[in-house]
Amino acid sequence: MRIGELASRTGVSIRSLRYYEDQGLLTSSRSASGQRHYREEEVERVAFIQRLYAAGLSSRTIADLLPCVDSPSEENSDAALERMARERDRLSEHITDLVRTRDTLDMLMSAARKHRAGLRPAVAQ
Repeated sequence: MRIGELASRTGVSIRSLRYYEDQGLLTSSRSASGQRHYREEEVERVAFIQRLYAAGLSSRTIADLLPCVDSPSEENSDAALERMARERDRLSEHITDLVRTRDTLDMLMSAARKHRAGLRPAVAQ
């Protein structure tokens, strides 16, 4: 199938499919005129890549995980699980940092509210 059909069937833009190919996540064959042609299996592969992106993984990390799909083995599965665990740890650290940042902003907002309340003119009696 050509790139337009793959894009249509997967809901992924042609630009993204080209990017996936540039990153080594997707492969195609080329016609004599240079048009990309994809196998039927690539529909499922693109869906898998999309799930990995949705999980917050980078294209580099996804490339590290694909040997588990392309050449299933215990070694590749163990490597993929280890890589995903490292990514989960990275995300957890990021979440902790974001919560800390949000809490700091909450404190600043509280101080700003107190300051603003002090700016109100006194009510005449």
